[in-house]
Amino acid sequence: MPSPTTAIAPSASPAPLAAAIRTGVALLAVAAFALSYDALRQMAAASHIHRALTYALPLVIDGFIAIGIGALLVLRTAPLSARLYVSALVGIATATSIWANVLHAIRLNQQARHTGLALDDITVGVISAIAPLALAGAVHFYLLVARRPTTPDSHNSEGHNTNNGHKPAEGNKDSATAPPPAMKANNVAQATTTEAAKTENRPGKPGGHQTSVSLEQAIDIGRAASLGRAGRVSRRNVEKAIRDKGFGISRSRLDEVKNLLQTELDEATTGTD
Repeated sequence: MPSPTTAIAPSASPAPLAAAIRTGVALLAVAAFALSYDALRQMAAASHIHRALTYALPLVIDGFIAIGIGALLVLRTAPLSARLYVSALVGIATATSIWANVLHAIRLNQQARHTGLALDDITVGVISAIAPLALAGAVHFYLLVARRPTTPDSHNSEGHNTNNGHKPAEGNKDSATAPPPAMKANNVAQATTTEAAKTENRPGKPGGHQTSVSLEQAIDIGRAASLGRAGRVSRRNVEKAIRDKGFGISRSRLDEVKNLLQTELDEATTGTD
């Protein structure tokens, strides 16, 4: 199964092809700007703009179109109101450029003396509208191609083929064959429970869990234990005898058993005397 990154990533164009597309679109934009520039500069002169400043009108109108299209791409994630505002300004600038080019062509067609091929005003107007439309489209295409990721010709190299072949990465071999974490936890818990049960069933093993001895059992076992110094009951011997039988005993219970056995021994000694 391909990785999520490979699945959702856009296909990249080879670098030479992308560069050729950008170059062609840039040349198209320059040609369209030159055609529109000539018509708009003549319209600026006819509008009585100073001759030294007639170059500025084409730059303001067509330049605003190019900048506005770039702003739309940058603001594609902006709020709708901001995108609508920029789109309206770009639309107004584009419509103004088309209107100026069409009007310029029609007026010249009406004033010209036709000695060769003569076109009607509608045809002349449509042809003159191509330049500003091509300028806007070329700028848009260029920005889209420039933003698209490109890769070298060695895109289908060994590393890429390895990913397409669904081979797991070297560091993920253990994780690919390892059981899920939940299964591991269940196995560990089951093994721990089994081991505890085995330990509980081995009362005589040192360090294991030993069953507590009752008071009666402790006294019976303690009677068979060896006496200590001076013929008195030895706490240590009683404890050893009880643990040798596989039972556990607390210190307080051991003291109680030792005292009871000593009292029993004293009574037996007194009765004998």
